[in-house]
Amino acid sequence: MRGCVRSSKVLAPAMFPRLLFDRWGSLLGRRGLASAGEPHPTPLPSQARVVICGGGIVGSSVAYHLAKLGWKDVVLLEQGRLGAGTTRLCAGIVSTAKHIPIESKMADYSNTLYQQLEQETGVKTGYVKTGSLCLAQNQDRFISLKRLASRLKVLGIPCDVITPKQVAELHPLVNIHDLVGAVHVLGDAVVSPPDVNHALVVAAAKNGVQIHEHTSVNHVMVQKGHVTGVETDRGTIYCDYFVNCAGQWAYELGLSSEDPVSVPVHACEHFYLLTKPLEQPLQPHAPVVMDLDGRIYVRAWQGGVLSGGFEKNPKPIFTEGRSQLEIQGMQEDWDHFEPMLSALLRRMPSLDSCEIHQLINWPESFTPDMRCIMGETQTVHGYFVLGGMNSSGLSFAGGGGRYLAEWMTYGYPSENVWPLDVKRRTLQSSAPSCAIAMEVMPLLYELKVPRWDFQTGRQLRTSPLYDRLDTQGARWMEKHGFERAKYFVPSGKDLLALDQSKTFYKPDWFDIVGAEVKCCKEAVCVVDMSSFTKFELSSSGDQALELLQRLCANDLDVPVGHIVHTGMLNHRGGYENDCSVVRLSKNRFFIISPSDQQVHCWSWIKQHMPSDSQLQLEDVTWKYTALNVIGPRAMDVLSELSYVPLTPDHFPSLFCKEMSVGYANGIRVMSMTHTGEPGFMLYIPIEYALHVYNEVMSVGQKYGIRNSGYYALRSLRIEKFFAFWGQDLDAFTTPLECGREFRVKFDKGTEFIGREALLQQRQVGVSRRFIMFLLEDHNTELDLWPWWGEPIYRNEELVGVTSSSAYSYTLERHVCLGFVKPPETDPGAPTVVTADFINRGEYEVEIGGHRYHAKAKLYPFSSLFAQQRRRKDDMEFSSFQGK
Repeated sequence: MRGCVRSSKVLAPAMFPRLLFDRWGSLLGRRGLASAGEPHPTPLPSQARVVICGGGIVGSSVAYHLAKLGWKDVVLLEQGRLGAGTTRLCAGIVSTAKHIPIESKMADYSNTLYQQLEQETGVKTGYVKTGSLCLAQNQDRFISLKRLASRLKVLGIPCDVITPKQVAELHPLVNIHDLVGAVHVLGDAVVSPPDVNHALVVAAAKNGVQIHEHTSVNHVMVQKGHVTGVETDRGTIYCDYFVNCAGQWAYELGLSSEDPVSVPVHACEHFYLLTKPLEQPLQPHAPVVMDLDGRIYVRAWQGGVLSGGFEKNPKPIFTEGRSQLEIQGMQEDWDHFEPMLSALLRRMPSLDSCEIHQLINWPESFTPDMRCIMGETQTVHGYFVLGGMNSSGLSFAGGGGRYLAEWMTYGYPSENVWPLDVKRRTLQSSAPSCAIAMEVMPLLYELKVPRWDFQTGRQLRTSPLYDRLDTQGARWMEKHGFERAKYFVPSGKDLLALDQSKTFYKPDWFDIVGAEVKCCKEAVCVVDMSSFTKFELSSSGDQALELLQRLCANDLDVPVGHIVHTGMLNHRGGYENDCSVVRLSKNRFFIISPSDQQVHCWSWIKQHMPSDSQLQLEDVTWKYTALNVIGPRAMDVLSELSYVPLTPDHFPSLFCKEMSVGYANGIRVMSMTHTGEPGFMLYIPIEYALHVYNEVMSVGQKYGIRNSGYYALRSLRIEKFFAFWGQDLDAFTTPLECGREFRVKFDKGTEFIGREALLQQRQVGVSRRFIMFLLEDHNTELDLWPWWGEPIYRNEELVGVTSSSAYSYTLERHVCLGFVKPPETDPGAPTVVTADFINRGEYEVEIGGHRYHAKAKLYPFSSLFAQQRRRKDDMEFSSFQGK
């Protein structure tokens, strides 16, 4: 291939639009389709229920699914020709091998949808079920793929872990000399993306969707925070909903709204190679090859191959957005493609003599966190987004369109899509950046070990203590754009080795975190938790209390100074937020939520506030630095810095007092730590943060104080069986399923959102339960570690997956948390999960294909094992004294 002559009869990029137009031209003006290029185009309607911007496969899928759900007056607008953007040049691979479960579910649904579209519409989509081969050139990659295979099987996606020899049997061209294994995903497929788009458009139009080409949206009209219409270059359409499916133009379109909406996407050039048919043509059903370590993918194409990849040095595109109405093929760059070409020839040496047909170059859009963007925006009600597909638009379009249509119809989708929710990021961390896109694109095929971190866009949001903690050895991770300390490297340690240690086994920070946990339990530690979301809700009358009583499952009508742990539930009884609420005064409340709830919780509260409300809601996250002072000596430290008695008699658990610490006034001191350990949370006005921290550390020296990070917190909270929102709890999890019925005000006679659903669930019983598992035959030194997403088996049957895991330094073994429900394949299994069902089972947790016995409990192990360990230590001490 290197020395071959490129064909002079290549298909020029400029020909693609004509071919698509010829294919679809006969449909224009029929079944609701209209083009401005016609002599007498169909006029735009003046009124619609929803307007969708973007006629690629994503927008067409949204229109298709809305129509399926019975929506009328749906209008789809395309600034150029339908499918003439990224859809037209997409490689056509439908892959379900994604590391985030919701993405695999989306892709699996897309696969099923595309397979049946031809029968539904009569339009041939080029669907061929090929399967795919994910190759591993080293053991770490193979471990990653085996973990992926376990998760895919949980989702019902057939796949097998196979040997290099089996790879050679499945694909005739693959060189297996450097492979250690692979995963074969049996149901993956290839399609013709323009034809799939065409089929979706035909089906949508048949169900009443009006489709208009050559119609550009100039801006979205907003009144009182709600979509009211769109202005186009052909007139105004008044509507209640707007969907931004504009692809690489989504960010610019968002800014054109009267109330700007942030859709953080940035495009990079993406290349793939087409060859002419091989001497022995490659059959259409040959498996797609994903050589992740080689950074390339390969599929059959008209007897030859199509091969592209995700290089380490991508080329961002600085475009003026909508000025480029249709994506034309960009210039070839053979020098840039050379590393991927070399990788292709190493993997398939026989291609060296084949003839090149064309090198395709087109833009793909990427998001700052490598996840697509979906849902209703936080600033404008009725403004929905689906975009930022990170080069998986074809795989995600079907499922994404379905979930968004469900969201718009029912108020929520049928699956937990929080990892993709547009409200998962703050406005400050939602700006598109070519630098971030240049990091994200290579990461698609990068080996991702547990707890890896992005390197671009860091130090965006920091605590006032950041520099001070950094000089003391803090190693950082990012959460919601906020820098948080993972752990603190003691002086004398090899910092470079720790920063570069990436493993699926016991990590290098194991002993460091263990020392921090020990200090939390035996002395006192300080953790900067300033990233927590913090709101203040107040009113002139009882409106604040009335609103919180409706929003919260627990009773907020408590004395001033008391702290209440509560969930904010939806109508299904699921957690929209899990928070701690402090009653500061009769009509003033302080709400503390997880870091990634800042946008979502604000939107949820605002959504339920009366429009003529006397309520005031203020985001005070930036006003307060939060220090968690944990450990049995925490009371001693703070007692020396304040004039207020801190003994349990004067300062009971879950209580808050505003007091002086050192020379600083107005510090909100709370008797809780979010870990189950004794201690206090200090919410400090930021101007006093450094002073209070210095005073605490200075006084604490005599008590053995040290800094600690979030890895220690994670170990402490998991061994105490504490569930965290976003990891263990979500919008589909109820308090009854996770042992929190005691936090629900059933007997108060107060109506709250989700009450009816919980009453019904309490009557019939729960179908799944949150369980704590202790791995029994797992070797911490030698075996793969659990992290999250590991399958849970009961009596050899799959019953759930872990939601979070950590090593317990107290119990000296791994603890996993997760939900268990009876297998659906067993007609004799109970539909209600009881304590007897849990206690009678034999459990295993699968890690990378190997199963480990586990003990299941509905309550924490910690107290039992702590007693056993103390008795063991006492016996060893007595034996020592007797010698």
